[in-house]
Amino acid sequence: MSRLTHVTSGPYSPPAARRELVADSADGARLHVEVHGDEGAPAVVLAHGWTCSTAFWAAQVRALAATHRVIAYDQRGHGRSPAARVHSTTALADDLVAVLGATLAPGERAVVAGHSMGGMTIMAAAGRPEFAEHAAAALLCSTGSSRLVGEARVLPVRAGRARTRVTGAVLGSRAPLGPVTPVARKILKYATMGPGSAPDKVEACARIVHACPTGVRHAWSKVLAGLDLDAEVARLTVPTAVIGGTADRLTPIVHARELAAALPNCVGLTELTGMGHMTPVEAPEAVTRAVRELTELYLHTTEKEKTP
Repeated sequence: MSRLTHVTSGPYSPPAARRELVADSADGARLHVEVHGDEGAPAVVLAHGWTCSTAFWAAQVRALAATHRVIAYDQRGHGRSPAARVHSTTALADDLVAVLGATLAPGERAVVAGHSMGGMTIMAAAGRPEFAEHAAAALLCSTGSSRLVGEARVLPVRAGRARTRVTGAVLGSRAPLGPVTPVARKILKYATMGPGSAPDKVEACARIVHACPTGVRHAWSKVLAGLDLDAEVARLTVPTAVIGGTADRLTPIVHARELAAALPNCVGLTELTGMGHMTPVEAPEAVTRAVRELTELYLHTTEKEKTP
């Protein structure tokens, strides 16, 4: 049994950052931010999901930092960002624009990628002028804009009010997850990952998720249960790619398909066969490739257009 917050060896162990800083959000929340790679390289900003941390992006950071400036931050209450009193999609948007402002020069653009709640963060911020100033393109991984609890398939029963009610109770439970045990790994794998996920990937995800404080997990579960960002999706006008796993029980592939259809400028939908909700860990090469493609297609083009 272990309470380590992340694995310490292998491809899913988080690399050391080139520098760290704190971004102050609109309500005073302080956000831990890491910067990897060279300062002059094309910028990528990574927003993790519910119960995760910057460690969740370890594989992407390792692969991208040689050629990109990779900026990752801990959502409020997660990882090394202290807990805050406010939990809302407005706070998520405030936090993202604070990170953009703290790490990018005025007018500098980046590809912004978000997994799960991180994708919802991008949607929530889409109408902000600060987002428009800094986002060249976006990547939404394993996320949705509404009806999260109703569509979730964590419980193997027919859809309906009973399943929705019980699912909400399970996801919003105040019970501590405790240490990572063999049983805990099996439960997490079933609920969040594809059936073929390798043990090292399950271990990496379990360490991160179990490190999330119980109160933080519960507070954000209430926000996700009432999520409705459908109107904000229409404001996400930058080129946006969508990735989803066909075996995702938390945000089933129907969400990815609906986002692809609703986005004003969707530039691709990738359905990862057999993958669950933890796509950056389950399919790291596919997620990294999507980020690279967006930087090559849109970020470099934007920078060239700015050159006299």
